Amino acid sequence: MISDAERIVGLYQRHAAAWDTLRSPGSLFEKPWLDRFLALIPEEGSVLDLGCGAGLPVSGYLIRQRRRVTGVDTSEPLLELCRRRFPAGEWIAADMRTLDLGRRFDGILAWDSFFHLSPEDQRIVFPVFAGHAAPGAALMFTSGPRHGEVIADFQGEPLYHGSLDPEEYVTLLDGIGFAVVEHVAEDPACGEHTIWLAQRRNPAGP
Repeated sequence: MISDAERIVGLYQRHAAAWDTLRSPGSLFEKPWLDRFLALIPEEGSVLDLGCGAGLPVSGYLIRQRRRVTGVDTSEPLLELCRRRFPAGEWIAADMRTLDLGRRFDGILAWDSFFHLSPEDQRIVFPVFAGHAAPGAALMFTSGPRHGEVIADFQGEPLYHGSLDPEEYVTLLDGIGFAVVEHVAEDPACGEHTIWLAQRRNPAGP
């Protein structure tokens, strides 16, 4: 039997238009966190946006802030919207769990995407983060506030969310050479999102 977590890929393929209608015109409530993320990335630096969706509003904001965006998503219909809106960007159909682009980025973002993976699959993505992170790279992702699984609903289908314990995220980040810069659980100023902002340590540092 296919799990709710495994159904996520198909859900965003089937309901790409509905998701785009819901998300694209929305206000950029993530802006304060995106600005913290961008402050760690040089102007015209490269950003890997994992789970970029249709490109709005997040990827579009990064592009307007003069960052070079490579977007990755498993939904080809959403990626096609990115290509129409931002033809200068790079938009790749791939799964973050097995991604290997053979290059490194100044920033890695997995906003409202990483938390659709099961706890087991989230653990295997940390080496993927490390493999695509340049020295000093910023990493930002959203999770749940505690270990567990939550099933929401989108277009009448189950919408899966998973999370590890905060302590395990800290351990996993440390294990790939990242230090936590800022972490807020259920931030009331950001739609109750739980956010992790980290930065890769300088190899010569502690």
